[in-house]
Amino acid sequence: MTMQAAAPTLDPRAAPPERAPAAPAPALFPPSAAPARTGTGEVCAHHGEIVQGLFYSAEGVLEHGLVTLPCPLFRTRARFRPLPSGPLTVEPGDRTRARTAARLTLDALGCTGWGGALRLESNVPLRWGCGSSTTDVLAAIRAVADALGAAPGPGWVARLAVASETASDSLMYAPDHAVLFAQRRGSVLADLGGPLPPVQVVGVNTEGGGVETLALPPMPYTTWEAEAFGPMLGLLRRAVERQDPAPLGRVATASTLLTQRHRPKRFIPQLLGIARSTGALGVQVAHSGTVAGLLFEPGPRAAGRVGRARAALARLGLESWHFSTHPAQPELVP
Repeated sequence: MTMQAAAPTLDPRAAPPERAPAAPAPALFPPSAAPARTGTGEVCAHHGEIVQGLFYSAEGVLEHGLVTLPCPLFRTRARFRPLPSGPLTVEPGDRTRARTAARLTLDALGCTGWGGALRLESNVPLRWGCGSSTTDVLAAIRAVADALGAAPGPGWVARLAVASETASDSLMYAPDHAVLFAQRRGSVLADLGGPLPPVQVVGVNTEGGGVETLALPPMPYTTWEAEAFGPMLGLLRRAVERQDPAPLGRVATASTLLTQRHRPKRFIPQLLGIARSTGALGVQVAHSGTVAGLLFEPGPRAAGRVGRARAALARLGLESWHFSTHPAQPELVP
């Protein structure tokens, strides 16, 4: 494909101004009826995205959106002990977004005067783009709701998550349902109709220290780049409908190459070369992060291809890990 040398950037007026969505309306849940028990919540992380860019909403407005790649290798667990009065605390103490999520959840469930103790345990890497903040927030929301006997749907949780942390991935829908998600509005732009097709992923961290993912601004896509995301979404719909990982890999690679123009990552050319030499389906990245992944089709040839890919990455000095996105397949540790 020949790149246009001076393609105009999108007029920011074409998209509505970014703003946090309103939190869900309070539920009809009188505080005096709330069960006094410890609630739990658990959320698996993600490994960046299959695609992230600009897409048209049902109203014909361009919106920033993404399709998340679930990663069962990393996860966050939360426990919440509610108190009818007193402070709301979180441990570790620096997880302020999770504390905000707990506060908003209590308020939305009609327990505005309540406090409690929130404890988080997580192995999600920080600043890699794997959803460390989002898993904290979602686990907190689920734990508070569980403590109060509530079972909110993913749309309700999504609005609370974005209100808590400005932008969120679609982990409240994963891994059973793939959606095109407006990460700064907490709404679904398109339902892809099922889960993503299963893939084997060999992951690496392309930068040593990571980045502050929530501080990164939206990417300034050009007009022609924005138009390219429509066909990508169509191809991704086909991948989900047919449970075919091949078009999934093509979409991931195309989105990676577009992102590389605005937010380049180290080793992407080498990863693309390894993908070609080992028979990978494609390369995916955390568009606001530092991780990248080689995608492989599950099956009898996967083990050999994965092994060759990891050996090639090791020769580059890159430590890798391997996991399957399919819940029925065994999970592999780094």
